[in-house]
Amino acid sequence: MSKVYVGDSPIQGKGVFAKVNIAKGEPILKADDSRIVDETHPLRPELGEYEYHTDFIAENVTVLWQEPEKYTNHSCDPNTFVKTINGARYVIALRPIAAGEEITFDYRINGRGEYVWECGCGSPRCLKTLDSDFFKMPVALQLEYIILLEDWFMAEEAPKIEQLLQQGLNR
Repeated sequence: MSKVYVGDSPIQGKGVFAKVNIAKGEPILKADDSRIVDETHPLRPELGEYEYHTDFIAENVTVLWQEPEKYTNHSCDPNTFVKTINGARYVIALRPIAAGEEITFDYRINGRGEYVWECGCGSPRCLKTLDSDFFKMPVALQLEYIILLEDWFMAEEAPKIEQLLQQGLNR
């Protein structure tokens, strides 16, 4: 039984919502990473494939999210994160989520790139501007999110992670 459904979102367009109450730490859904996006398999906008429905799974490896996860909206105060467990990626609850609540995650976690756009998440923690690069977030937020980072991101960004941890120790 699916724990989620897609519906109209007050944040943006469509969103993913909890069908049932979900406990902190509970896997909510398994991400379908079958559609790799690369030079030989580019996005096809005519089929509804857009960059904002993609996610990094390693350096220079991007996947197109499938339904329902492709409708998961960003929030500066997310209630989920994405984590690889035994080779599969799962959306996992950061805190208890009530039935009917929109499922959100912070797009900047494991994020790279030069994309910057206006944030309309409506959270009291909203930064108003969403920069796709994890390391351009405020240091306090990077330190809060560091435990949520994927292993591949930690390995590929090891020097920056070490510097961030040193900054945290010096606070």
